[in-house]
Amino acid sequence: MPEMPFVSVIMPVRNEADFIAESLGAVLAQDYPHDRMEVLIADGMSSDATRAIISQVAAEHPDIPVTVLDNPRHIVPTGLNIALDQAAGEVIVRVDGHCKIAPDYLSRCVTHLLEDRVDGVGGPIETVAATPSGRAIAAAMSSAFGVGGSAFRTLRGRTVLVDTIAFPAYTRRAVELAGPFDEELVRNQDDEYNYRLCKLGCKLLLADDVKAEYYSRSTLRSLWWQYFQYGFWKVRVMQKHPRQMRLRQFAPPAFVLALIVGGALAPFSAVVRSLWLGLIASYLLANLTASLLAASRGGWRLLPLLPFAFATLHLSYGVGFLVGLVRFADRWNKA
Repeated sequence: MPEMPFVSVIMPVRNEADFIAESLGAVLAQDYPHDRMEVLIADGMSSDATRAIISQVAAEHPDIPVTVLDNPRHIVPTGLNIALDQAAGEVIVRVDGHCKIAPDYLSRCVTHLLEDRVDGVGGPIETVAATPSGRAIAAAMSSAFGVGGSAFRTLRGRTVLVDTIAFPAYTRRAVELAGPFDEELVRNQDDEYNYRLCKLGCKLLLADDVKAEYYSRSTLRSLWWQYFQYGFWKVRVMQKHPRQMRLRQFAPPAFVLALIVGGALAPFSAVVRSLWLGLIASYLLANLTASLLAASRGGWRLLPLLPFAFATLHLSYGVGFLVGLVRFADRWNKA
């Protein structure tokens, strides 16, 4: 690639009126040369003020071309593919409408791509929120107990090769090698795409100096729906790529299944009842311990809500996964 490669920032969005001004504003405020970048926004036919806000923010930065593309199917993977088809960059950077990248995000990503000889780069994300419930959710999503070993959410102070990255910068070669995003996957399409890249021999770098903020859901109800979908669509990823799965991803559905089966059998067996109550007690103890640790880092005012945030993460993902197993029971031999 040339010394200063042309960068295409692609943004799949829909109804992001509450966040798009900050998200797009951060992209347009990059310290990367403005004549070496473009922004392509695939809008899923937003019904709120998203497009009007995009026009307003773009007008304040006339030196960077901002193009809005229609995404009539509304979902993220189709938006990504629509934007990829139009992207002219030698580097492709995905930025979501729910995140805010640091002013040097593009320049640091390009530096790593050039100097570290990797095919994709991203950084650890800081999960933030404005409301009390949102801050508890953000703290839970930054905890290993809440999200397992997700490196870009929990790892700090290290630059390492990983199997998946958030808000990635890819080389054009990597994008052409992997092909389009899987449009069946309403969720988890980024995990599946990164797995395909790794399987093809590409290297993905989690760089500690590449910074971004992610705005978490603000209510437990919206968090439930988000992680239910993650669990639900993870089943299709598993069916397509069984080797992509990690042991931690089976923990929530196994826990939920044990709760359901144990609860059904407990009235008929003292042994099962003891094991079932022991499982519940063990989880409550682990949840409380993790909540105390998270509150000690994020503020003790979060403590009353943290146990509910952790439980929502685990139960919604587990229920979603089990529902996905039923829904996609006939898809095991269909990639």
